[in-house]
Amino acid sequence: MDSNKITLEGYASFGAYRTWYRVTGDLRNGNTPLVILHGGPGCTYDYVDTFKDVAASGRAVIHYDQIGNGFSTHLPDKPPSFWTVELFLEELDNLLDHLGISDNYALLGQSWGGMLASEHAVLRPAGLRALIIANSPADMRTWVAEANRLREALPEEVQRTLLRHERAGTTDSVEYVAASRVFYDRHVCRIKPWPDDVARTFAKVDANPTVYRAMNGPNEFHIVASLKDWTIVERLKHINVPTLLISGRYDEATPTVVKPYLEQIPNIRWALFENSSHMPHVEERVACMGTVVSFLDECL
Repeated sequence: MDSNKITLEGYASFGAYRTWYRVTGDLRNGNTPLVILHGGPGCTYDYVDTFKDVAASGRAVIHYDQIGNGFSTHLPDKPPSFWTVELFLEELDNLLDHLGISDNYALLGQSWGGMLASEHAVLRPAGLRALIIANSPADMRTWVAEANRLREALPEEVQRTLLRHERAGTTDSVEYVAASRVFYDRHVCRIKPWPDDVARTFAKVDANPTVYRAMNGPNEFHIVASLKDWTIVERLKHINVPTLLISGRYDEATPTVVKPYLEQIPNIRWALFENSSHMPHVEERVACMGTVVSFLDECL
């Protein structure tokens, strides 16, 4: 059997809702499976689809769309207060139980997914064997401060456009979105044009921005929603599994942003991808997958 063939796709019931998932590889071959947590909050699995490459090493890879997004149940009428870290932690636990892997699994979280994976890991779940945090903040105030620093290097006209619309509350305007894209092309994904997987996720967020706006805000650097004061820095010392940190040289998750993970998690190593921004799994796909496979093979 082709080791990176999709072998299972379905839905896990989550209360009155459904979580869509997909398994690539053999979930029952004895190797610890890897669960992928996408970013956002409010993105979809599409832009992290490349991590299915890991299945070629003999380890099953599980993607899923977090509730409110993608193929999972959409809830556009829920108030912002509905969308919490606790909700997504419960959904993750439910998925692990549904797949029968809660006693043996590894997590890879990208951006917001890394925040969620860290929130899961600090609870020291018995079945967690390894953790990969990719391009994630440990403290949102630091993230915003660094984003503002990166913004200052954008062309002056772009900066003026962003500020003008933020002050006016017109961040959904075409002009503001176009100006934001200048930042994205430098610090989110530097491949032009964006690969189809990446473009597909952003199109889905545009079509259904409920979760993203409730928890984040209008974009990656204007954080005005419920996560604006989120931090996990003081709790990171509780993570007790081997951990890999991934980031890119041009990443919006700058070295200052990811530094708390390196300082606070006892058993951690760092892979910095020199030709990437926020998506080494796309921008340096082969090298990134090799790093992930080597780490998992070594510690599992």
